[in-house]
Amino acid sequence: ERGVSRFEWLDDDTLLFLAPEEATHYEAQQKEKKDATIVVDDEEHTPPVRLFQYSIKSKQVTRLSSNQDWMQDFAISRDKNKVLALHNRSLRYVYDQEVKPVVYLHDLKAGTSKQLFPDGKLLVTRLTAAREADGFYLTTAYTTHPKYVNASINLLYYFDPATEKATPVNLEWENGLADGCPQPTSDGFLVLLANGARHKVARYVRTGTTWKRLWLEGTHVSNTFDLALGPDGKTLLYQFNTADTPPQWYRANLNGVQLKDSAQLTEINPQFKARVKAKAEVIRWKGALDEEVEGILYYPHNYEAGKKYPLMLMIHGGPNGADFDEWAENWAYPTNLICERGAFVLKPNYHGSSNYGLKFGESIAGKYYELEIPDIEKGVDFLIAKGLVDANRLGTMGWSNGSILSIALTTWGPTPRKYKVLGAGAGDVDWTSDWGNAHFGASFDNYYFGKAPLDDPELYIKKSPFFKLDKVRVPTIIFFGTQDTNVPTQQGWLHYRALQQEGRTSAPARPSAGCRRSCSRR
Repeated sequence: ERGVSRFEWLDDDTLLFLAPEEATHYEAQQKEKKDATIVVDDEEHTPPVRLFQYSIKSKQVTRLSSNQDWMQDFAISRDKNKVLALHNRSLRYVYDQEVKPVVYLHDLKAGTSKQLFPDGKLLVTRLTAAREADGFYLTTAYTTHPKYVNASINLLYYFDPATEKATPVNLEWENGLADGCPQPTSDGFLVLLANGARHKVARYVRTGTTWKRLWLEGTHVSNTFDLALGPDGKTLLYQFNTADTPPQWYRANLNGVQLKDSAQLTEINPQFKARVKAKAEVIRWKGALDEEVEGILYYPHNYEAGKKYPLMLMIHGGPNGADFDEWAENWAYPTNLICERGAFVLKPNYHGSSNYGLKFGESIAGKYYELEIPDIEKGVDFLIAKGLVDANRLGTMGWSNGSILSIALTTWGPTPRKYKVLGAGAGDVDWTSDWGNAHFGASFDNYYFGKAPLDDPELYIKKSPFFKLDKVRVPTIIFFGTQDTNVPTQQGWLHYRALQQEGRTSAPARPSAGCRRSCSRR
């Protein structure tokens, strides 16, 4: 009755799935009492998520595990006898990352379960069954921080149930895996490797306890962002797109490292063919620490060489996220709507972004704002110097961390750059409040600021834009969801009230009171 969180076929008649247990006696009592109290992190009374079996023929459900924690992922071995499962052991793990998830090996025939890797050195995030043996591939998060994994890269291990040992797979690639799981082959796996704004597609062939990397070759491999390999080990589906080419799925024959006979499989959004789309390209400039920074630049629909245009920054969240050379049109970042109105759009992959290696991702730990803001400002300067952008017509927007950095751009330094408009979607202004209210407050803030507010309240005041909002002259619209637990709505109220009371951010073309009303969150 609570829904299924993960499922996989065991055989033609049987599904294995994860689901929370049905209502407990305690819950029934609370419902009968009409008690609507929400107890935070109530591990004693939160139903466990367990492994179940469902028979298609008999329509019978059988519970296969008796764990008291919350299973979140699993994979079935090639011989169908074993299940490797990832168990979350703490309802507040996201908040403070104190109690790490663990991996169990469940033997379906023997009906036994055993915890693996008790030393806690492997932080497993995804599980994939191998095809060349009865083992599993483990995607793990790796960071140099002793506790927090806010910025990390994805590494890969091979687990052999017979020896119960996990062997690291040498990817020969410093940046690690891109998001997602490997696609097992009969002799290893296919995988997307993290490579900045574009992934690299590789095939790894196993010989004993080593794997050899081979680069896939084909028409679309430079901009492949998702793939799936069929049961025959030869039929490959992959998604191809660019920042100015909407995505389609293709089918190809995998012949060694060659993608043969590629053919378009889908016709998604055919109406896009008749619509004007912004030209886009990956650009690079020198950012903070004189290090290279990438971004995606979208051109105005009516672009004419030699003319200067407005610029709208669209800053991604995370911060350990990234913008790619892939189609990304959506309600939160309506790129083409802005380009249609005659402006450039820049999506910068600032320091702290993912897909550029561990050093780049971890670089802002304890230095939050200090590298990202210079990265973005130097990207703006780069476009101004190229003669593309009018320095007097700049705007910035983003959601979550993109909103946080957009807000910071309007308060940074003794004389902030004069942006003409700010769209702030779920952005923080007071970090002490965030530490206590956000779903992941302690793990995020302790990591990126280096301390908790209880340890250094002055640091949190110094880092919080709230105490600098008297500097802001930028007409601002603030968006929030009333049920947002990542960036709670209180942050929007603080932002709104400060700007309202200062009364200096009204757009000149509208009455000040009306403008202030338009800035309220929704």
